Formats: sequence, C-alpha cells, structure tokens
Amino acid sequence: MSNPAYVQEYNAIVEVMNKYNEGLAKADSAIMKPAFSEKASMFSVDGNSKLTGEPVQQGLFDVVDSKFRPSPEAKAVFAFIDIVGTAASVRIDTNDLSGFCFTDFFHLLKVEGKWTVVSKIFYTHVAA
Repeated sequence: MSNPAYVQEYNAIVEVMNKYNEGLAKADSAIMKPAFSEKASMFSVDGNSKLTGEPVQQGLFDVVDSKFRPSPEAKAVFAFIDIVGTAASVRIDTNDLSGFCFTDFFHLLKVEGKWTVVSKIFYTHVAA
C-alpha cells in the first residue's frame, strides 16, 4: 500500500462505495446511482440454490426506494478491496440492517478515469 498510485485508486474506490453505503443508510437510491454503470447487474442465490440475476435498477434501486427501511444501528465495513489495473473487487459486510446481514461483493471497472460498479453479488442471512 506504499505505492502512491495504488493509494489514490484505493481511496477513489472507497469514495465510490461510500456512496452506496450512504444511499442504503438513507434509503435513497439517488445517492448511490452515480456509483453504478447504467448496465450494472446484481446476482444472488435464491432459496432453491438457483442463481438469480437482474438489472441493478430493478433489483436494488427500485427496492431501496419503495420498501427499504434501514436500521439506525446497522454497521457496514469494508472487508477487502482488491485492485488489478483497471479492475477491482470490493466486499462490504453489513450487520443487522432491519434484522438481516448482507455480504456484498462488487466488481468495478475504471472507465474514462472513473471507477464504476458493473456487478453486485450478495448473500443475505438473518442477523444473529
């Protein structure tokens, strides 16, 4: 992490992902939308162990705006950020968000000088 270019990229990714976290905390997709590509998708495994996927607009933004009610005590932490050239992966763990915990995996690409989320994969489980 001593490489100044790496630190700059790392900080830029944290800034992008903080918009996601802020949008969740305020239940406002308008805050998080700039972090995502218009073509971004999100994926999960349903209760029958089947892979499901949909556009992030439908699977995340519409849900956040219509029925998402975050818990004020919820905490989100960056578990890791991996950067390889113009690609990056980020894991965010969120604890006790309205009784649920999330592990989100984001894939980002740096396009025209800007880090952008192109996919989100998540796992949800009941808070302990």
